[in-house]
Parts: sequence; structure tokens; C-alpha cells
Amino acid sequence: MRLLFLCKRRPQGRDLLTRPYGRFFYLPYYLAQRGHDVTLLLMDYRPCDLIHRRAHGIEWFSVSVHPLKQSSGPIAYFRQAEKFIKTQKPDWIIGFSDTWYGILATYLGERYCVKSLIDAYDNYESYIPWLKPLHWLWRNSLQRCTAISAAGPQLAELMSRGRVQNVSTIIPMAADPIFQPLSGVNFRQQFELSEGIPLVGYCGSLYSNRGVELLFQAMEYLLNWIPEAKLVITGRRDRYLKIPKQIRHAIIELGYLPDEKIPIIINSMDVLLVINRQSAFGDYSYPVKLYEAMKCHKAVIASNSAGASWILRNHPECLADSDNPIDLARHILDALAWKTKEYNSNQDWEFSARILQNLLESL
Repeated sequence: MRLLFLCKRRPQGRDLLTRPYGRFFYLPYYLAQRGHDVTLLLMDYRPCDLIHRRAHGIEWFSVSVHPLKQSSGPIAYFRQAEKFIKTQKPDWIIGFSDTWYGILATYLGERYCVKSLIDAYDNYESYIPWLKPLHWLWRNSLQRCTAISAAGPQLAELMSRGRVQNVSTIIPMAADPIFQPLSGVNFRQQFELSEGIPLVGYCGSLYSNRGVELLFQAMEYLLNWIPEAKLVITGRRDRYLKIPKQIRHAIIELGYLPDEKIPIIINSMDVLLVINRQSAFGDYSYPVKLYEAMKCHKAVIASNSAGASWILRNHPECLADSDNPIDLARHILDALAWKTKEYNSNQDWEFSARILQNLLESL
């Protein structure tokens, strides 16, 4: 099959041209490895020249839509997509990474009689809830495209509402290959972390809309039981988010770490936390950080939002009440005794790519 993927260049802040990452790289990559002709057309919001290269078995195009860049803008991206469709005649156009790409994939598919797939990993409507015209275009495109796929069943059901055939395909998230169990080395020394004390890790952006106040409250309860415990935080933090005074002594902030350091810090922790509220975002979120911790065989405790509950459906002991800090603290206390954790899922990006291939070939 000849496949055209439409995607932004820097999903989650990672430049796909220099930092292969996640769903946006590995699904196309494994399809290319299985013999399909794959092109990624990336939209760059920064000023840069048109980039065309071949790497990892994939044809890459990057088009700037920055208004200060000559011969750029949304029209330039649209024209490049049209040029490829007219000359290469793809079998599928696949909208990745945001609402705009699904909308464009559907429009181009109908205009040029090419099958279109919209894939999503989050409920994009929760990002900017007040932008109703965009949501209308998104929902309309979901009803008209050839097929849809999503990172989990709740999101798949939401996306398929209103379709003539209320059918969607689940293509789960996964951890990137660099995430593996590591042993035999004192990893804590790399981060100047003490040996012999319980370390609870939170890796990822720290924003109040994720329910981190619950995390701080749970930590306060945990310190009553284990005064020497520490909460290690990596990633960006909302500058308006304040850490309560009563637990500041137990907080270690490492800031934003390079990609290659994340598996090491995960393997250095005793327990990893994934916190989310039950909300229009949280219930349709399938956190990749959860998959990363599981792939490293680390004890993980997650809020029982719908998305996390589906991922951990065979491990209810890993789920804590998303509104109860005492329950979260008790789950952390229990998990500190596990040391390592075996999960009954070995799914990876190659597994997810096979599901995508089967979907495209079946239609």
C-alpha cells in the first residue's frame, strides 16, 4: 500500500525529524518495515525551508506554516499534500496528531477519491472547549472519513458517534523501544539521589488540570507513615503551581530531562505515579508514561480514570480513587513493597502497527 500520513512536526514538543517518538513515528515506521510505501508530510509551526529526505524507510516532507517564512503557510502545506496525491496516488490518507490533520485527510480523501483514516490518541475537543466551529468540523470529518482509529475504547466510542457504521478500531499506545528494565547499576547516583530511601516518581508535565493537588495531598499522608520518602518530579511545571510548604522538604525536582535519561530515572524509582482527573480529558487519555513504567516492570499507581482503568484492567491493585488522596497514599504504600511488577501485556508499537495494517488492508 502507498500511505500518506499528515502530522505536525513536533507532537509533544518532540521534533520527529531528529527525535523519533511515539505513535507518530513508530506506526509509520513499522508499516514501512513491512514493505509499504510510507510518506510523512509534516507541518512545522516554526520558520524553516521545505525539507525533503528519506530516512528509516520513510519519505519525509516538512513544510513551514509560519507567517514570517516566505512561500509558507497553511496553503503551502495543502499544496504539497495535493501535489503528492496527484503524482503518487496513495491508497490511504491518514490524519495524525491533531484535529486539523483529520479534517484535512477527510477533505482531501473525498476530493481525490482516496480512502481516509482519522487516528487520535486524546479527546482533542477537550484542549480548546470553546472553539465550537473547529469541533463541528472535526465531528463532521469523523462522520465522513473512511475509517477511524483511537488509542482506547472510550475514545473510539466517542469518535464513532454519528457515523453510519458505528465502528472504530482500537490501536493502543505503547512504550518506545528505549524503555526496558535495567539492573546491575546504581542509577540513582546519576541524579544524586540517595540509596536506601523510598522514591516515588512523577514523570511528565505538572499541571493543575491533571489533578496534581491530589498528588501533593497523598504525599502528605504518606509522609506520616514513611517520613523519609521522597517525591521525585521530572518534566515541566506550571509556573503558577505551588508546592505546599508542608511537603517541600520531601520534593526533589529534576526538571526537564533528555530523552535518553527518562528510562534511567524510571528504573531508579520504587513507584511511578500517573495522575489524571475524571474529566473530558482524563477519561479519554491513555498516558504513554503509564506504558513506559509498565515496560520497565516498575510498580505503578494510576488514578482510576476511564483511560487508565482500561490500560490496567487486569491489574486493579494499581488503580487508586482519583478523588481520594488517602486512597492514593495507601496504594503507594502497598506498591513500595512490590519492588518490581510484572504486567500481563507485552504489546509494543510493532503490535499496534499490525492492527493498523490489518485495518487498512481489510478496507
